[in-house]
Amino acid sequence: MSLPRLGLIVNPVAGLGGRVGLKGSDGVEVQRKARELGALPVAFDRTVQALEQLQPAGDRLEIVTFPGEMGEEAARAAGFSPMVIGEIERGDTTAADTRRAAREMRSLQVGLLLFAGGDGTARDVYDAVGDGLPALGLPAGVKIHSAAFATNPRSAGELALLYLEGRASRLREAEVMDLDEGAFRQGIVAARLYGYLRVPFRRQLLQGSKAASGPGEQAAMEAIAADVVEEMEADCPYIIGPGTTTRAIAARLGLAKTLIGVDVVRGGKLVAADVNEACLLLLLEGQRGRIIVTPIGGQGYLFGRGNQQISPEVLRRVGKEGIVVVGTPQKIQGLAGRPLLVDTGDEAVDRMLSGYVRVVSGYRERIVYRVSG
Repeated sequence: MSLPRLGLIVNPVAGLGGRVGLKGSDGVEVQRKARELGALPVAFDRTVQALEQLQPAGDRLEIVTFPGEMGEEAARAAGFSPMVIGEIERGDTTAADTRRAAREMRSLQVGLLLFAGGDGTARDVYDAVGDGLPALGLPAGVKIHSAAFATNPRSAGELALLYLEGRASRLREAEVMDLDEGAFRQGIVAARLYGYLRVPFRRQLLQGSKAASGPGEQAAMEAIAADVVEEMEADCPYIIGPGTTTRAIAARLGLAKTLIGVDVVRGGKLVAADVNEACLLLLLEGQRGRIIVTPIGGQGYLFGRGNQQISPEVLRRVGKEGIVVVGTPQKIQGLAGRPLLVDTGDEAVDRMLSGYVRVVSGYRERIVYRVSG
């Protein structure tokens, strides 16, 4: 018996600005700068990873997609023969193409729309179909604050198949959030709720909404900072990821912290601010480094959301033993037992990071917590 059609939309420039430290990929100028800095597309590979989870459906599944880089190429690479609709200008796709593709797939009454991108792509899909079509985000962007995304590409494919086969028929309303990228690059987090998409629901396969740190957490952050600074080795470079908890560590050292960027300190001094992957790899040459990272509140991501500068290659060089995870008790409790997550884009690195870690949760306080890739 055939399955309902799956609509597929790929934003080919999603995630382009991540590893080069641009904190997003919206806009022609940002995309141009990202390419000049050596950025490579990530959406194709992540879409193929998701679609490989759908292979058990075989010929029962028909995929409807747009030409070339907007879905056709990924579908064929995953072993499917998709129904291709619409037209695009290769190498020059826009948000308007995403909206047009979504509207056409709604008119064809696909059973589920799977879209690869970030918050901007989710917003474009919502603008086109609202809550009139079940949809699911395949995470491929830099900013992924919306709750409409699966935890990683494999989970997106798994959940899509469960829904199409009727084994996960429940739908929930999931927030579509987006940030002002211009303000974001200036360290100002200005998120806006645009609406809700109806997404298939399996708690362990869907990421949650991002939650901000509460005002009552300041004392815990300062206690964490005191602990971490006391343990720092003078001759070791420390890569400090984004977040308010890591900012407290920099403040303890008397340093300014790039709130949404990645900085490097050594011997209590700032070595480099707001770095990209290339800079990190250069600083790690011949060095035994450390990474200090805090999970995203409400979601639990350690790597792969908003800190793509700390790339799989950087993580391989540092190793799991070189990672210091910090988080307030409130942040850990807010996960309600869900694991910490990693989604680096490299399955071997995700496996390396999986297991259990000690989370610095206060002064001389540790929580042992599970990490899932």
